[in-house]
Amino acid sequence: MVAQPLGDAPPDGLSRLTLHAMADRVSAWFVRSWPGRTVSAALLIKILTLVIAPTAPVLEFADLAATLVLLVAGLVGLARVLAEVRRRFLWRVRRKLIVSYLFIGFVPVLLVVAFFVLAGVLMFLNVSSFLIRTGFDDLVEEAALLADSSAGELVRGAGVADAPSVLGGKRAAMLARHPDLSLAIVTPAGGAPAAVTGPWRHVEPPGRVPAWIDPSGFGGLVAYPMPGTEGTELVARAVSFQPDGADYAVVVDIPITGVTRDRIGAATGIVLGRAALVTNEGEVVAPVGRASASGEPSGTGVVSEPPAVASAEAPAVLEGYTLDWVTFVDYTDWTTGRGGQVTTAIEVGLGDFYTRITGAQATLGTVSLGSIFVLVLTIIGTLFLIIEGTAFVMGLALAKSITGSVHELFTGTERVRAGDLKHRIQVRTRDQLGQLAESFNSMIGSIERLVKQVAEKKRLEEELRIARDIQVSLLPSGSVDMPGVNLTAMCVPAREVGGDYYDFFRLGPDRLGILIADVSGKGTSAAFYMAELKGLVLSLSQVHDSPKQLLIEVNRLISDNLDTRSFITMTYAVLDMAAGALTHARAGHTPLIYLPSGEPTPRAQVLAPDGLVLGLRFDGIAEKFEQLLEEHTLPVGPGDVIALYTDGVSEAMNPESDFFGESRLSEVIEAHGHRSSDDLKHEVLNEVESFVDGAEQHDDMTMILVKVDSAAEASAEGGPVARS
Repeated sequence: MVAQPLGDAPPDGLSRLTLHAMADRVSAWFVRSWPGRTVSAALLIKILTLVIAPTAPVLEFADLAATLVLLVAGLVGLARVLAEVRRRFLWRVRRKLIVSYLFIGFVPVLLVVAFFVLAGVLMFLNVSSFLIRTGFDDLVEEAALLADSSAGELVRGAGVADAPSVLGGKRAAMLARHPDLSLAIVTPAGGAPAAVTGPWRHVEPPGRVPAWIDPSGFGGLVAYPMPGTEGTELVARAVSFQPDGADYAVVVDIPITGVTRDRIGAATGIVLGRAALVTNEGEVVAPVGRASASGEPSGTGVVSEPPAVASAEAPAVLEGYTLDWVTFVDYTDWTTGRGGQVTTAIEVGLGDFYTRITGAQATLGTVSLGSIFVLVLTIIGTLFLIIEGTAFVMGLALAKSITGSVHELFTGTERVRAGDLKHRIQVRTRDQLGQLAESFNSMIGSIERLVKQVAEKKRLEEELRIARDIQVSLLPSGSVDMPGVNLTAMCVPAREVGGDYYDFFRLGPDRLGILIADVSGKGTSAAFYMAELKGLVLSLSQVHDSPKQLLIEVNRLISDNLDTRSFITMTYAVLDMAAGALTHARAGHTPLIYLPSGEPTPRAQVLAPDGLVLGLRFDGIAEKFEQLLEEHTLPVGPGDVIALYTDGVSEAMNPESDFFGESRLSEVIEAHGHRSSDDLKHEVLNEVESFVDGAEQHDDMTMILVKVDSAAEASAEGGPVARS
């Protein structure tokens, strides 16, 4: 039998029938529910507004309301779809564990790696910007030194008359370093410069010194537009005045183009791009490029590389990677003297830049500290990746182990729910999950045994019911019409069916046969033995007048049919009203209680003639049974009471496991013997019930009470009646 999945367990995929059912459900929602109708109306309004452009305020309001309705419906629908997807996707415990592991172990690692990568990139870019600004500051300082030295030589010489030779000498000395170096001597009054040296290709030489420059001079970056383009370039400009009273100043320009740009790149490993003024309109920065500005020669001088130093090679992972960035540089407007900012695009080669940074570090022999540091970081990173990968694989394996056990438990419960109690879970591990599987198997085994016990109990109950029906059918149901005899019988069944049996029958006009027996065992076997005993006694009572002879013959016949574990106790009596005597014999049964009425204070007598039980099977038992069996005759008269009972009455137990006993039974008969047999029966039952005090009884209580009356009393009462 195959277990069916749980009703609320989502399947692995949606079947075609499920898709059709979902489509029907959605269409029904749009048509039958108020939210669905509202969304349908909103969709219709949006379609109409798309076809017919709304001009009236009412239509515009309707369009806005429809948009809001659709937005809310979309958000609600998206939330429900996400919830359904989450329920279906995360229904399996394995997926939940994997997702939890990813969020707990893998995602934080990615965030940490991303943090350090971003921090490294920002460090590279910020250091690059700092180096670029430092390079610009060095150019400004170099221009200021040239201006001051030129002004000093003019002071020591003939003044402006020596300007061409002084400025020319300065430019010649710096030609290899700055091919575009330009110098000029200008006056505050304005007009043409007194002397000009250099190409001055970037701008026209200044005609005068702006009024905002004080006598201490000026040094800084000046921005100027590139001819024929929308770009902007920078120039390092310095102004140095003569002593107080002089009427001229030296202006030195070092354009940051061509060889100068290449020199900065060679020194820092950073490629400069074009610059752009930062305006209120947000001008876009020019693209980064390694070529010089359009229309500018790169110069004829050779760019000298910085002196070689011992440096670590860049890690292979950095080679070939570049970063584009923008750095902000302060500049001064030459005309007004107001400050501003210009953006300069830069391109940072990570490998080259790293090599230049680590080149200034100390070395151990031929290996730099930077190389050692990179090696240590590489080893740590490799170990981290190995540990993370191992943890990830172990997490997946652990998740598979846990979810595999959970899946087997789920399958097992489904099989058990379907009725397959033979199913067992395979125990693969010796951990807590394995112990859980063993507990499940033990529980299923216990349930299987319990089910078998329930079935066996049901079978026994059915058997007991059948036995009870047989027992009831064997008991006498009619009355005995014999003058002078008042007879009452009872059989109170216990929880289990015993082998109690009683009977009384006419043997002649004045003779009555009385039988009470207890068959060992329970259930149908005891009932069948009772039926056999009834047939034997009824047959043999017509042949044997003596109770002893009848019991001997019954023992002979029935011992061949009883199994070795069964036996019968029995008392058989013959009441002869004409002779006024009761003759009885006892085959291992409980005693007979006799209460004579002729004494002033009647005392019950417990009579127990010798006799073995019926049905024993071993050698010589028949002769022994006949030898031990006694027959006893009692004289009976009006008012006498004879009580025959089974051990269910005398051995009734209270909660303290005390027996009711024959003495208590005799006392009850003595106290109420003057009453009718029916009243006496009720008194006995009341006393027994009061004694047991609700304790459960496991044997039937059977009793026959015989009250001898006078012939006149018997005739007036219309004959005795047997009651059960």
